[in-house]
Amino acid sequence: MASIGAREANRSFSKILKEAENGKTVTITRNGKPVALLVPAPIPAPVESMSEEDRKAAKKRLMDLLDKGLHLGGRGFTRDEMNER
Repeated sequence: MASIGAREANRSFSKILKEAENGKTVTITRNGKPVALLVPAPIPAPVESMSEEDRKAAKKRLMDLLDKGLHLGGRGFTRDEMNER
């Protein structure tokens, strides 16, 4: 199944989802024109396969972000302030 109409895709969503799960890309059309692609999601590599250097770099990025704090639209707060509440 390479292409399917929008109405049929709606009725057969679990079927085309299974197609994507099996590694196939499905084009969804409306009035014969392509409007969307359902593609398989990339599967992230297991953490165990990361090199020690990559793992340390990821941890540093996370800690830097936590130390900086996140702007959530209102008053910003740091990780330390959040833990004090």
